[in-house]
Amino acid sequence: MRCPFCGNVDTQVKDSRPAEDHVAIRRRRFCPACGGRFTTYERVQLRDLVVIKSSGRREDFDRDKLERSIRIALQKRPVEPERMDQMISGIVRRLESLGETDIPSSTIGEIVMETLARIDTVAYVRFASVYKNFQAAGDFDRFVNELRPNTKSDQ
Repeated sequence: MRCPFCGNVDTQVKDSRPAEDHVAIRRRRFCPACGGRFTTYERVQLRDLVVIKSSGRREDFDRDKLERSIRIALQKRPVEPERMDQMISGIVRRLESLGETDIPSSTIGEIVMETLARIDTVAYVRFASVYKNFQAAGDFDRFVNELRPNTKSDQ
C-alpha cells in the first residue's frame, strides 16, 4: 500500500480488525520512510458494477460517490457514523446481489431513497430533492404531503 503522505510503497500494517459489522477489515498502517500513519479499509467486492446514467452514458460504480451523497443527506441528523456505514454496505450488497453488472442510476436512487425513508425522514426528503430534481417550493410541498398520513378533518 502506497503512503498517501510521501508515496513510499513499503508501508507496514500495525493493526487489523473487523469493521462495519464484519463486512470490512480496518487496517492501521505506518510508513517507515516518513513516519506517517493512516487507515485503510478492505471490502469484498462480488462483481464490478457499471452505472447506466439516464443519458445512456456508462460509468464504473463508485462506492465513495454513493457514500458522499448519503452523508450529505444525513448531515447534521442524529444518525451515528457506524449506522451510515452499515447502510452504505447494505446498499452495495443489495446492488451486487441483483445479479446484473449494469445497473440503471434510477435503480440505485430508488434503493437509496427506500433505505433513507426507513432511517431518517429529513434525509429522505433532502436526497429526494436532488434525485427528483425539485425546482420550486411547490415540489417540496407535494412530496412532503405524499409522506403525511391521510387525515380527515372534523369540520
